[in-house]
Amino acid sequence: MVKNKAVQESTRISEIVIHGIQEKKGNEIVRLDLRNIHSSVADYYVVCHATSSTQVKAIAQSVEEEIFKALKLEPWRKEGLQHGEWVLLDYVDVVVHIFKTEKRAFYGIEELWGDAEIQAYQSA
Repeated sequence: MVKNKAVQESTRISEIVIHGIQEKKGNEIVRLDLRNIHSSVADYYVVCHATSSTQVKAIAQSVEEEIFKALKLEPWRKEGLQHGEWVLLDYVDVVVHIFKTEKRAFYGIEELWGDAEIQAYQSA
């Protein structure tokens, strides 16, 4: 029962993350479900990209605000805000990757986790 509750919580966090991304028009939003992959470090990765560093930072801020408003959670770790090329927000069971368009193509996060179930979401 405890594991089920933790899974429900990580799913809820991922849904709030997606909403935060949609609020700032993030592009090609995908959620990678890593729960059935033994070597994964999180339940979900949420990935999107933006056309400018300004938009990358705005998406990251929106995600942080939405998560805090709903759950009073701060990211355990965040990186990349100073440059705005690739921002990582780590909520332990949910990791958010916000790329500038060309960086997303270069790093290919989705290909690294090819065994994950991938669900795509529309921008708002």
